[in-house]
Amino acid sequence: MTAYQRINQTLVTLRNLQDCQPPPAEILVHVDGNQTACAAAIQKEFPGVRVLLSAENLGPGGGRNKLIAAASHPIVSSFDDDSYPLDADYFGSLATLFARHPAASVVTARVYERGTNLEPATELDEWVSDFCGGACAYRREAFLQTGGYVPLPVAYGMEEVDLALRLHARAGRVLRSQRLRVFHDTDLARHGSPQITAASICNLALLTYLRYPRRLWIIGAAQCFNRILWLVRHGRCRGILSGLLGIPRALIQNRHHRARLSASAVRSYLKLRRSPNCVRPDASSPSSSPV
Repeated sequence: MTAYQRINQTLVTLRNLQDCQPPPAEILVHVDGNQTACAAAIQKEFPGVRVLLSAENLGPGGGRNKLIAAASHPIVSSFDDDSYPLDADYFGSLATLFARHPAASVVTARVYERGTNLEPATELDEWVSDFCGGACAYRREAFLQTGGYVPLPVAYGMEEVDLALRLHARAGRVLRSQRLRVFHDTDLARHGSPQITAASICNLALLTYLRYPRRLWIIGAAQCFNRILWLVRHGRCRGILSGLLGIPRALIQNRHHRARLSASAVRSYLKLRRSPNCVRPDASSPSSSPV
């Protein structure tokens, strides 16, 4: 679990995780930005939780890199400080899904925010292009083979998409399960902030620069343009200019992460995003692993 300044929400999430049956085999929390008060509160109420504290601000992706590297088990479930399972059997169901689908590198859940209607869990599974980093689980080995996330303090539009794209290029697969349900305790109001508006534009350009071959840069440019149109239509104009002006700096600062993928891999990923595939269970079903 990644945490930062929201101490009360972090403690609520930890209580919900420990109440699951079966509970997770271990719980690790990364506290970002030297938030020592948050780390101390966790250690006081949950002495059995492993806390990793970073002096600098690594962002959620950088925090997840450290957590997954430190994890002791082959399946690692991922949450934010304000997201937690809605069902007590979450981890048991998760282990079963990974055992049933050995081709899955990531299993992602349905996410519900405040005010959204809660739908019943079903057994429908789909192969999809993307996942939610605060409501998913990774095969640790597959995650480490990608090199992990690009650490960005504000990662909207880049974090999960970039990792999913690199997984896809390596023939990794993302399974979306209607059986898994996660509550995200937010109304998403913070998504309207100028900082996130700027990052959502800048990060799309960064993703294009890092992963797309030159001949597909036109697709990345169109994605940025469509994002700007969406922001304008929804009245989120503050931050658009700073996002555009911040692109050159972001490219220079992160150029060492550049590893362009093939055009066929990018096109295949985008096709899967448009048309998810219903799952046909894999023939083999190895025994479940601790989560």
